[in-house]
Amino acid sequence: MPTTVTPLPITPPPFTTARLDALPLEPAYAEEMVDVLADPALYVFIGGEPPDPAALRARYERQCAGSPDPGERWWNWVLRVRAGGEAGGGLAGYVQATVRGPRAEIGWVVGTPWQGRGYATEAAKGLVAHLASAGGVREVVAHVHPGHAASAAVAVAAGLGPTGEWEDGERRWAASVTPSPVP
Repeated sequence: MPTTVTPLPITPPPFTTARLDALPLEPAYAEEMVDVLADPALYVFIGGEPPDPAALRARYERQCAGSPDPGERWWNWVLRVRAGGEAGGGLAGYVQATVRGPRAEIGWVVGTPWQGRGYATEAAKGLVAHLASAGGVREVVAHVHPGHAASAAVAVAAGLGPTGEWEDGERRWAASVTPSPVP
């Protein structure tokens, strides 16, 4: 008997962690995210430079339109620290996942003023759990620059381990994941 697989939505479902709301990306977030991404220090390991508002909005429009490959989903979320938290309810960074079947490549960025508070770890762990339960993901992959100890620590906390594979000067980290049981 043939089965039909329901395709994943283009817009990812939101998720939450203890202190963060991961909200599906919208071009309207570009103006606030320009400030979050303004520190040139963020680009030491990932390359690039701080975006200007028009360029960031255009990038967000492309990302929200989705991948031209119908078998691939570009899922992107901005991270909002809940009101009453240390950062007062503003955006603090983003997480992203390129989902292809049961595999997702993930990434995370937290703005410099919000670093050192555990937000990246919390967001990456939440993302992995969310992808396993809501996205049907069974393998998670990230690429981490070998000199970026903080990002490697986030990968470890999210359950990923380093592999012997490299791409564009970054080590591939990977994990097999299973969905959390529903109570």
